[in-house]
Amino acid sequence: METFKTVLENVINSYYNPVIHTSVVVSVLFVVFLLSMYEFLVYRLVSHRAFYNRSFNICIAILPFFISTIILCLQSNLVITLGTIGALAIIRFRTAVKDPVDMLYLLWAIHTGIVCGCQLYEVAALTSLIVTLVLILLEHISIGRMPFVLVLNCLPEDEKTILEKIGEQVKKYRVKSRNYTDKGLDMVLELSVKYPEKLSESIRTEKSVKKFSIIETQNPVNSRVFL
Repeated sequence: METFKTVLENVINSYYNPVIHTSVVVSVLFVVFLLSMYEFLVYRLVSHRAFYNRSFNICIAILPFFISTIILCLQSNLVITLGTIGALAIIRFRTAVKDPVDMLYLLWAIHTGIVCGCQLYEVAALTSLIVTLVLILLEHISIGRMPFVLVLNCLPEDEKTILEKIGEQVKKYRVKSRNYTDKGLDMVLELSVKYPEKLSESIRTEKSVKKFSIIETQNPVNSRVFL
């Protein structure tokens, strides 16, 4: 009975931490909530992905809550600080991040948690706003020619003619592979072109080309397939 009473008193006393007040915790979590929901919406609306990963989006929205409270705890006690560092050192995550931009959102979530945990709300808000503007700018600006992959099937004897026609529309290209079969020649070319529609019309006029595909490597959802 005495043990239970002691445990209960310790739990009650923990709510009266002279270093971390309840109002501070509530304010930190409230700001983290606002910025996390903001990042959640930015990832969903601004970043156009071929396959939207809702689980990842939920992860980056919840992650700042844990990080901000960890930072608050680290400020309160040196023993907790050392123990937390030791605990985090043995954590390993096995889930691979496929899109490099997703690493940016993970870092954004960690940044929000750390900065809000230090109660630097203005820094967190301004950083989030500026990052959003930069993301929108970079998502909608296309500098130079876009990289494409051209896959086509043609007659082997017409290879030179087709390459010359491609060269009229493309300044630089490279043949990645040639595969000779009983159905003809399958070629894969890597090229950069500003107007893929004109390239498509040029290749379409070649009767020896049975089928071809033009695939935008940076955004597979925009691939163009012609038979």
